[in-house]
Amino acid sequence: MTDPAPSSSFYPVSLDVAGRACLVVGGGRVAARKARTLLECGALVTVIAPSLAPEMEALADELDAVERRPYAGDAGRFRLVVTATGRPDVDGAVHGDAEAAGVWVNSADDRAHSSFILPAVHRDGPVTVAVSTSGLSPALSSWLRDRLAAECGETAGALAAMIGEARERLRRAGRRSDSVDWAALLDGPLPDLVRAGDWENAEAIVAAAVAQ
Repeated sequence: MTDPAPSSSFYPVSLDVAGRACLVVGGGRVAARKARTLLECGALVTVIAPSLAPEMEALADELDAVERRPYAGDAGRFRLVVTATGRPDVDGAVHGDAEAAGVWVNSADDRAHSSFILPAVHRDGPVTVAVSTSGLSPALSSWLRDRLAAECGETAGALAAMIGEARERLRRAGRRSDSVDWAALLDGPLPDLVRAGDWENAEAIVAAAVAQ
């Protein structure tokens, strides 16, 4: 068995793209998936492509702009760029322009022409589970994501909201949010109570922890 290909140590981060201009180059199914994810996060998405697949056409009304033409050195006008044309010459040109302009760029399935990579993601309200294999195996990333999502269940978002409200109450009272041993709380019955929909007892446990 050979050693896996060397890869960079990536810096994991969650970007706030809401209200920020982002570019998707390409009008196909993969590009549409990238555009949809940006739209779900509140980005102002411009798509540049000579033609649009039905998946991208379905998003047209939600996009900030659709420019039905070939890419022509546009990357520098945006905060973040994703290119998914399936053409190495075009994706390479987008990458070169973005790098020259200091703009973060991802080329779909092309680690060499990406300054950031996209993890496999599961969302539940405020909770995001993201898995990356540093670009070595998107299939493995998705496989791991699905298993972590199943382990988290369908109530992780509600649990996060409950704890977030408790932390806010602490701050309003002038107390540090780390004055509660949240790890011990989560290792106790709280997650199971939330999973079972027993909000009354779950809230009582959180209130007691905050009071202490």
